[in-house]
Amino acid sequence: MPGLLHRAVGLFIVGSALTGAGLLWWAVSASTPQAVQRPTQGVVLGVWRVLYDTQAPSTPVLLAAAGLALIFAAGVAGAERRIANRARRSDDGRRMPLAPKVVMAQTRGVYAGPVTVTVLVPAHNEEACLAQTLGALLQQSHRPERVVVVADNCTDATVPIARAMGVEVIETVHNAHKKAGALNQALRQILPGQGDNDAIMVMDADTTLDDGFLEHAVGWMTRDRALMAIGGLFYGEQGCGLLGLFQRNEYTRYSRDLRRRRGRLFVLTGTASMFRPRAMRTVAAERGRSLPGVPGDVYDTLVLTEDNELTLALKCLGALVISPPECTVVTEVMPTWSALWAQRLRWQRGALENLSAYGLRPQTFRYWAQQLGIGYGVIALSTYLLMIGLMVLSLDTWVWFPFWLGIGGLFVVERLVSVWRGGWPARVLSLSLFPELFYALFLNLVFLKGILDISLNREAAWKHVVVSATGVRVGQ
Repeated sequence: MPGLLHRAVGLFIVGSALTGAGLLWWAVSASTPQAVQRPTQGVVLGVWRVLYDTQAPSTPVLLAAAGLALIFAAGVAGAERRIANRARRSDDGRRMPLAPKVVMAQTRGVYAGPVTVTVLVPAHNEEACLAQTLGALLQQSHRPERVVVVADNCTDATVPIARAMGVEVIETVHNAHKKAGALNQALRQILPGQGDNDAIMVMDADTTLDDGFLEHAVGWMTRDRALMAIGGLFYGEQGCGLLGLFQRNEYTRYSRDLRRRRGRLFVLTGTASMFRPRAMRTVAAERGRSLPGVPGDVYDTLVLTEDNELTLALKCLGALVISPPECTVVTEVMPTWSALWAQRLRWQRGALENLSAYGLRPQTFRYWAQQLGIGYGVIALSTYLLMIGLMVLSLDTWVWFPFWLGIGGLFVVERLVSVWRGGWPARVLSLSLFPELFYALFLNLVFLKGILDISLNREAAWKHVVVSATGVRVGQ
């Protein structure tokens, strides 16, 4: 992908977010009536003079701000639903070969047999967690018909552990394309022998399936032959102290959002996702034509986030994909701040590269809006924390503003309700508010770093976190 297009993605997102923030600031400042009292003056560290107004914003300003937010949210939701409905109703087999109407017409009256499950577990030096992953997988109420560990350039005991547990092993040959390349090699061997109902599930080696995952996923696939893929709802594993709790709260909120969306997923996560062979074959056939990538590859080896890219590919082909609430998994949380930084930077940079590759399509509208929303959130949170800091440094005594206390109270309630399923530790952390705000600030810095890197066309690195008996290391 040309560097100019990559840079344009970051500049477009930053420019749009700044423009939106500037317009809202102008609207508020232009419409606020003269305060009853003159703004109070403070001095920051004896150098800067700042003014602050103890009056609450006027009612028209509040209504305008709330109205803008509702219009934006409703517009994004309405456009997303319209795009999804258009794909489901499409009978254009050339442009959308995986659209439900097309698939139903082609499979009408054809019985492809019962749904079976072949599980692929890509693993690179995963000796510390592989046995637990395979154990939970083999104990599912619907036991998979086939389990294959895709060992990619392993130098530890990953292969012996897999064979000792009685599963198949495919060792990659001269693979230089990380997880995506390893899966492509395995799929070239496995896909030709799969029937329409022989589902393939791809799951990370550090993931533990909750009991009943496969049973429910097979049920969904059996009931709806137009369903092309199922993604899991993931929760963070226990441990890793406060940092682990931050991540578990984040994942709990993400799962809650998916439940409220009735399974309409954002990404077919690599933690655990199930695909029909038809979906994978169609993606491979469309590479180099309507989809970016190398013809014949299911996974695009040129991207950092192959799972997000495959989700976009399926949606662009009209596929029906969901995340049922019954299909839950427990995934690894990053044990250190440096490991979390590396993981999230890869996710963010990969998402931006995916958008630059797919461009402005109806199916990418939601993802562009999400990036713009994150960008605006970065500006809002940074400004909020900056103003609090200025207030603390410029005042001799703390001033309580009833209006903003009320707004803050509503925010705390939302944070509490959204992590209620996480238990008391999650609830206590959400009530404390500021620790999670600073965690959000950390994620904002990751977002800015991703924007900066892609705007400057810096080379991206795929970093893999390996947990071993001796600790954690981050490698290329």
